[in-house]
Amino acid sequence: MIDYTLHTLDNGLVVANNYDPSTAMVAMTVVYNVGARDESPELTGMAHLFEHLMFGGSINISDFDGAIERAGGMNNAWTSNDFTCFYDVVPAVNVETLFWLESDRMLSPAFDPKTLETQRNVVIEEFKQVCLNKPYGDMMHRLRSLLYKSHPYRWPTIGLTPEHIERVSVEDVRSFFFSHYAPNNAVVVLSGNVTDDVAFALADKWFGSIPHREIAPRTYGPEMPLTEAVFDRVGGDVPNTLIVRAFPMPGRGEQGYRECDLITDMLSNGRASRFYRRLTMGSDLFLEADCSIIGSEEPGFIMASGRLTRDDEDSVQRAIAAIDRELREIVEGKFTERDLERAKNRSESNFELSVLNYLSRSQQLALSLMQGEDINETVAKQRAVTRTDVVDAARRYLAAPGNATLVYSPRD
Repeated sequence: MIDYTLHTLDNGLVVANNYDPSTAMVAMTVVYNVGARDESPELTGMAHLFEHLMFGGSINISDFDGAIERAGGMNNAWTSNDFTCFYDVVPAVNVETLFWLESDRMLSPAFDPKTLETQRNVVIEEFKQVCLNKPYGDMMHRLRSLLYKSHPYRWPTIGLTPEHIERVSVEDVRSFFFSHYAPNNAVVVLSGNVTDDVAFALADKWFGSIPHREIAPRTYGPEMPLTEAVFDRVGGDVPNTLIVRAFPMPGRGEQGYRECDLITDMLSNGRASRFYRRLTMGSDLFLEADCSIIGSEEPGFIMASGRLTRDDEDSVQRAIAAIDRELREIVEGKFTERDLERAKNRSESNFELSVLNYLSRSQQLALSLMQGEDINETVAKQRAVTRTDVVDAARRYLAAPGNATLVYSPRD
């Protein structure tokens, strides 16, 4: 049970505090309801660029990192297709520093052209390192393009191409900020040695005067369902052939999401999982095999993958058949209650470990609030999933005619 208290400011900012006197530290997490899905198809990668820009100085504070380091703290951030998250840690005695820093960059970045140019170069270099110069680095670009034709999930968080970031102007940055970064589009969560009275008084003091803003509406529609199997084969500078099978699934909070999560845990989470026992250890075809969900707010996909020991066509076809055989057994209900219970136990264990530390607890609580979920119901809802629920979800999603296969092999 995670005890927390909620407080909503007049400008719409939701603030939560989890008082933990067992530590001398405090973590603050700020989650904005903006991600890659909010970008223009002509300027992808903007949300990720903004993650970098938000550390480049705000309207009244030129050196964010220096200020937090002088307070004995640290900070970082991440961006997804759905959300952007910033988090900071300081000794509890310096907690007001966090309110000062985060409120100023919520008010407005500095919009300095030199900062934009610096961070633009950093992001472009990251794109090259992660996507262009790394084996399988563009795999997600290729897979998403098979699964999505109109929805912004068709590009990953880092963007479609570095050329988009190259042409971002200061006005583009200013427009994106004031359309998405606002108190009424964010949650702030504290966890650590700060009482509710202190936390909420500081929230009113530092965040209360930031104006409510109009948030740009999401104008895209739902992706049309895949009605047939799609396939792509690519070659690249990779050491082994990689096979990826992808199946559309519901978004978070929708019926079937938790079931799909448990399916992938049964298939590949831990050494007792089917993929590990039967594919990785029980076959000469696979160097490794994995199955996971993307975990997106809107309809995403299950991804079953395997890296092969050989690159010939016969091995590729046998490997696809082996992956499909494991998926088909779930569809046919060929798993035990013990298999499902093991997956639930792992899920609960992972969740409990994720909220032991005050920093990770603040992030988990912030995400649950942004998603409109009660964090204290997470385990119970996962536990409530039945064997019948899992089989129904497997039949609906793993046995659907619409799916995607990507074969990524070494270039000849």
